[in-house]
Amino acid sequence: MVVEASNDGQERVTAVLCSAGLDSTVLVAHEGQDGAVQPVYITAGLAWEHAEQQLAARLLAAPIFKAYIRPLKLLECPVDDIYPSAHWALRGTPPTYTTPDSDVYLVGRNALLLSKVAVYCALNRISRIAIGPLAGNPFPDATPDFFSAIARALSLGLDHRINIVTPFAKMKKEDVIRVGNTLGVPWELTLSCMNPVELAHCGRCSKCRERLQAFAVTGLVDPAPYDFRPEDVVSGR
Repeated sequence: MVVEASNDGQERVTAVLCSAGLDSTVLVAHEGQDGAVQPVYITAGLAWEHAEQQLAARLLAAPIFKAYIRPLKLLECPVDDIYPSAHWALRGTPPTYTTPDSDVYLVGRNALLLSKVAVYCALNRISRIAIGPLAGNPFPDATPDFFSAIARALSLGLDHRINIVTPFAKMKKEDVIRVGNTLGVPWELTLSCMNPVELAHCGRCSKCRERLQAFAVTGLVDPAPYDFRPEDVVSGR
């Protein structure tokens, strides 16, 4: 039997996996339009997490989130015992600017994150989890079939209804930027980088490329700080 959590007449609460990145920050703002948001940051021991955590605290304290945000919940799900010690994500040597998205695949990433946050949700009577994959995501743990299957498995295993939603699954990053701009997201407090320099984007990794190119498509200027900001967002030079 799967137990459906009761809200007892209270507003909907959604747990949002938030890394302080562009997509997950817009997801927080988007979900906050319809109810309370429980942001969750899960550490895995990856090289860029210290900068993300610092920015997440500042970001979620911004006035636009005040009406619906709950305190950020930090959870741990280390991968240094399963990834090799030389893995680029542990060492902080990410794929370079022009490399394809497929090169940044982290095996089991969404399976681990969703399993961890689902246990937290079961213990705190939250049934809705939002995660932010975009259109064209090439990874096997970002497909509709995967999200549907893991939601069923977690619901059965936890005896608690888990509903995993992906509101941006048909959007490109430039579409998400347009949504975030409408919602007033403070872009300068977000970080989409695998090798940040203190709290600034490196401007040289493929995540920075994705972000810079998406902003260029919208015609907006990215106000976030960059250690290096390429003049040509196509080549990265």
